Amino acid sequence: MNRPPTRTIREAETYRQTVQRLSSAQKTAARGAPAYSIYVNRRVGRYLAAGAYQLGLTPNMVTGVSAVFTFAGIVLLAVGQPTWMLGTSVWLLLALGYAFDSADGQVARLRGGGSPSGEWLDHVVDSVKISSLHLAVLVTAFTHFALSSPVWLLVPIGFTVVAAVSFFAMILNDLLKAKHGSGAAPARPSTVWRALLGAPTDYGFLCFSFVLLGIPWLFFAVYALLFVANSGYLVLALIKWFRDMGALGAVPAHSATVSS
Repeated sequence: MNRPPTRTIREAETYRQTVQRLSSAQKTAARGAPAYSIYVNRRVGRYLAAGAYQLGLTPNMVTGVSAVFTFAGIVLLAVGQPTWMLGTSVWLLLALGYAFDSADGQVARLRGGGSPSGEWLDHVVDSVKISSLHLAVLVTAFTHFALSSPVWLLVPIGFTVVAAVSFFAMILNDLLKAKHGSGAAPARPSTVWRALLGAPTDYGFLCFSFVLLGIPWLFFAVYALLFVANSGYLVLALIKWFRDMGALGAVPAHSATVSS
């Protein structure tokens, strides 16, 4: 069945109707997805996506907007003097970038589906963001923080590694599950308690922590605790994911082909 032109759909419905249509088509949150991403960022992204759709923006354009806000916040973090105003500005820029990052996929759904190039662009922007944010913390900690020992600079370096490995492993999980098809168990929706327990690993929670830049020692203490929490979560997740991949490998290739 041929899909009606995007412009025809956009002109035939109001902003409110677009929001409602997007809400009804919302994907189920993955099990273990943290609270901010589910209950705040996805909802804000929905409103931004509806507005972008009404304006005729493509998903790639929305990804570009997300990148502008995100990298503006990262640059400001790296070069600015830590103050309450700077911290609040960094938080708002990163939070807006995160919301638009959610919106690009929702715009794609409104337009009838995304494209491989759009998915590629989204992942590349995310990969740059994930590592460069912690490197910006490293720069500002080295330049402005009165750390008791240079050893503390290993915290943002370690956070960079943890964030990069977490992102790569999740992408690799999806690729291998798609390759092996029926060997992967169906995703289960997230529960409230799991979402709350995952809060320390939420990118949105990390973004909000930059508000504390007005008190550098307090920010760095919170940042270090987030690093410990994310490191512990990654270790547990890697063990589980390795077992999941072992289960995929135990399914004969011809079985997955027949079942599909």
